[in-house]
Amino acid sequence: MPMDLEQLKTRQEILDEIDWEMTPEEAVRLYLEWGNNWAHSNYVIRSKSDVSCYFMVYAWEGQPVIYLIRRNSEQAEELALIRMPEWLAASFREETAHNKGVYSLDGKVRKWLEQQLKAA
Repeated sequence: MPMDLEQLKTRQEILDEIDWEMTPEEAVRLYLEWGNNWAHSNYVIRSKSDVSCYFMVYAWEGQPVIYLIRRNSEQAEELALIRMPEWLAASFREETAHNKGVYSLDGKVRKWLEQQLKAA
């Protein structure tokens, strides 16, 4: 079961692994489309021991939530599920025109989460 925000704040070893610049799209390209990685990135995935931890916003159903994902070439593991405050979720829905999908962590959502985790 994924951690919540308060549990994540206590796990410095996981916080140290987070790649704040990794996007869900980049992770899929790196870990699932090995054939073209050399041409597009400074990252090179050589084996299943290469991993990335990154955030994404999941907005397919109900209120959007933030996931912390650890991905390698074999699997993606949900390490944390973070619920946004209602004011932030409403702002996010407005910014995305209420479209469903998976989004990168940026803007107000990233700023809020960075503030939450720095307060740990």
